[in-house]
Parts: sequence; structure tokens; C-alpha cells
Amino acid sequence: MLRALRGTPAERESPLHVWACGPGGELAGGLVGHTWTAWLHVAHLWVDARHRGAGLGSRLLAEAERVARDERGCTRVRLETWDFQAPGFYRRHGYEVVCVIEDYPPGITEYTLTKRLTHEPG
Repeated sequence: MLRALRGTPAERESPLHVWACGPGGELAGGLVGHTWTAWLHVAHLWVDARHRGAGLGSRLLAEAERVARDERGCTRVRLETWDFQAPGFYRRHGYEVVCVIEDYPPGITEYTLTKRLTHEPG
């Protein structure tokens, strides 16, 4: 038997995008994600090569976490990254690896990471 759930939290899914511009007004980086239930899902975090090493990625991530926590009531974040991208960056920001998929795609390892945005009792 199949049942459709009415009034599910999916109705509260909302995009969350954070953008940063350089001194000349050019796009320097951005974060694209969405919030759903009590979670922020980060789909993409990107910083232009000319702006790397100055903490912009950290500021983009912190702002997305702040909006998710303080304005949308989120308590957790989830994201995926590959071994050649940024697993160390996310670990330095308090994220924990919860899933590792080797050879996805072949020769590459994908990581799923999560982070608590608030203290949860228990």
C-alpha cells in the first residue's frame, strides 16, 4: 500500500546562495545550497583562483551556516566533496566524514560530511 504524506517538510525547501565580489565588482566566489527541514545542504562552494588563500571560502561557508542556523532554524549541514577537492578544508571547519565512496567516479573517492550547527542534547 502506498500513501502520500500531506504537509511534509519538503514544502519548506528553500534555496540558500551566498555570493562574494572582488574589489572590481567581479564574482570572486559563491556557495549554492538549500535548506530543508532542519538541514542545510551545500551543493557547491567555489572561490576564483585569484581570490584563494585569503579566507573567502571560510567566510562564505560561515555566512551560509549563520543564515541556516539563525534565520532558518537549521541544526545540521551536509555536503559532498571529492578527495582532490576540499575534504581537509571542511574538516578544519568542524565537519566530520560520515560516508566514503571509493571509485566514484573511478579512481576518485567521494566524501559525505556533516556538521552540527547547534548543540543538541543527548
